[in-house]
Amino acid sequence: MTRRAIILVEGDPTGNILPYAQAARRLGLHPIILSSEPAQYDWRVAESIEAIRVDTNDLDALTRECSRLRSTYEVAGITCAKEWVCAAVAKLCKHFDLPGPSPASIERCCDKFTQRRLLAEAGVPVPAYRLATNATDVEHSAAEIGLPVILKPAVGNGSSGVRLCRNVDDLIEHTAYLLGGKHIWRSSPKVLVEEFANGPYYGAYMMGDELIGICAAEFDPPPHFVFREWTFPASLTEEQHERIADLSRSCLRALGLGWGPAGVEVRWTKRGPVVIEVNPRLAGAPDPQMVQLACGVDLVTEHIKLVLGDRRNRRRRHSQTVVARYLVPDRDGILDRIDGESQAAAVPGVVEVKLCIEPKTPIARKGDYRDCIGYIVAASPDLAETKMIAQRGVDLISWSITPFATRGSGSGSGETGNKAARPGR
Repeated sequence: MTRRAIILVEGDPTGNILPYAQAARRLGLHPIILSSEPAQYDWRVAESIEAIRVDTNDLDALTRECSRLRSTYEVAGITCAKEWVCAAVAKLCKHFDLPGPSPASIERCCDKFTQRRLLAEAGVPVPAYRLATNATDVEHSAAEIGLPVILKPAVGNGSSGVRLCRNVDDLIEHTAYLLGGKHIWRSSPKVLVEEFANGPYYGAYMMGDELIGICAAEFDPPPHFVFREWTFPASLTEEQHERIADLSRSCLRALGLGWGPAGVEVRWTKRGPVVIEVNPRLAGAPDPQMVQLACGVDLVTEHIKLVLGDRRNRRRRHSQTVVARYLVPDRDGILDRIDGESQAAAVPGVVEVKLCIEPKTPIARKGDYRDCIGYIVAASPDLAETKMIAQRGVDLISWSITPFATRGSGSGSGETGNKAARPGR
């Protein structure tokens, strides 16, 4: 009998790709990872997961490899856990007549300028925005919108290259970073200049056109947007919940989405909810774990079921409030040590402790998702209690960082970094 397989194209090595592979196995599938760098998934040998090297930036190469695998396996579906390959995966699904999202819709959504335009045309409230391809365009756009503004790549994710610019000096500096060769572009350089929509941040988790739930998040201090804490479900009034839910569905209609997972990011401003971004994918860890703990819906498994053509009902229950606290260093340097994982995991109510970095690893903060060196997830029926549990866990994690040697100083200076760094300090 031909073995039934599912193809997973790329993913975050410490994020959702392993849960996808594990969920596929629970459903009786043989997971196969296609990656430009299979070695980055260092757990694949221990998990006995097949990984094949292929240029995942090359659609023709992906198509050939999928065709080859179909001669050996019954390929039941193709999916991904990484935004930059979402459009390619949608095209593969269409080519092989497998369930998947609309390739055109995914491509429109992944271009933030096109996404803003389509949302605005549909009457969805978005920040004022302009597209710029050079420093002069950036300067003029910022003047038209009015400082402060957000500068971000028109194509990208994880807050990479995103910065709040409060004044002209900030604007010049970050424009030079984005357009001066320091930022790594996956497409032609295009910068979105955007009004700063200030207010509480919420994220809506969608599966198909169904709202699964809404979370709240807090960031470390600007100018970057590094997450510090997630809370699920968000503490909202009934009116706020309905407005965000309706707005999220309007986004999916405007962008032609509605198949598979999506995330809608919202800021609640003085003029009400404003859509910051729509992501045509499942959020990374620990978001799916938080949703499952809070309401019993396994988003990873539900996504795979859709990939297989199964549209089962997702029954939700609310029994717990879940808080994730991120561990973020306050300086660059060499991580000397990081301790307390087992002690934090032993705190009643702490359900997961994840450290993403090993001692002696260089730390060079980017101002985006890559700055996170770990997280703690806590759960209980009460929000205040859950936050206290998470804090107890965080208090037990400590680390030290030796700053990089600077010109004129010896490499053996022995200067010690954050011995008891605290997210949310």
